Amino acid sequence: MKRFSMSAAGAAALALLLAGCGGAGAGADAAAPPSPTARVVTYGCLTKDQGAKGAVSIPSDLSTVDAYFRDSDAGGAKVAVVLSHQNGGSLCDWIPYLDAFTGAGYAVLPFTANGDVATGIRSATGYLRDKGVARVVLIGASKGGTGSLVAGALPDSPLPVAAVVSLSGPESFGADNAATAVKRLAAPVFFAAEEHDGPFPGNARSLHAAAVSADKKLKIYPGADHGAALLADGALPDVQAFLAEYAPPTG
Repeated sequence: MKRFSMSAAGAAALALLLAGCGGAGAGADAAAPPSPTARVVTYGCLTKDQGAKGAVSIPSDLSTVDAYFRDSDAGGAKVAVVLSHQNGGSLCDWIPYLDAFTGAGYAVLPFTANGDVATGIRSATGYLRDKGVARVVLIGASKGGTGSLVAGALPDSPLPVAAVVSLSGPESFGADNAATAVKRLAAPVFFAAEEHDGPFPGNARSLHAAAVSADKKLKIYPGADHGAALLADGALPDVQAFLAEYAPPTG
């Protein structure tokens, strides 16, 4: 009988041929398709990196609250600033000012209110408690200022309220009544408005007069800007000084 022999090179070539014929389907099936890129929420104002790190959807009583959490620059902040926007605005209103607070040692959480501002603040505060925050500062613009005053006076806040800042907050908005709330609000409170902004400087003066807090401040600035825009028009240093005195980031 004549033996058939094959060189090592020939054997290797035959093995490759058989693998190509018999395993083509298996190889195609085994190759996993590329995973789709996860959608990053930016709200139209965050960078993709910011959105990936801090965009959150917080459960609330009626729906969810869109928010953006950022820790202090040093990390591990124990005091956080909850920022509530004015009517028709969103959490994006606060983005230009966040660096000033995180650089001073505060965590920040601006959110978009889908309904009652005080309810949104309560949900945001519960989220911050679970993040290890010990106290909160409430800063609100216009209706957000009214809601912040109301939320600051509630007896069952998930975290102690260290201070409240109302920028152009009216005496009432919707179901939120700041004129009543300031008669119960014990936390330090700062009222601010601009002198030519319709009825809002008068609201700030009347709320300041009615407030029972032992530590209260009123500042009426020149101009006609409203809400969060006051921070860019001279109020930011005053707000920072107020917080440093009454709600320092060290707790």
